[in-house]
Amino acid sequence: MMIDPVCGMEVDERSPYKTMYKGKIYYFCSSNCLKEFQKKPEEYLRGGPKGMPHG
Repeated sequence: MMIDPVCGMEVDERSPYKTMYKGKIYYFCSSNCLKEFQKKPEEYLRGGPKGMPHG
């Protein structure tokens, strides 16, 4: 299982919500987490998961 870098949930690698950033694939539990990561990826990679995004 992978960890959603935005909310910290475990995510299956078959998740349709994923993106590549700096050569690594990141998986997300939802489109909201994916969109949030794409807005500020460095914040999540440096600071770790911050819980479910609002919206």
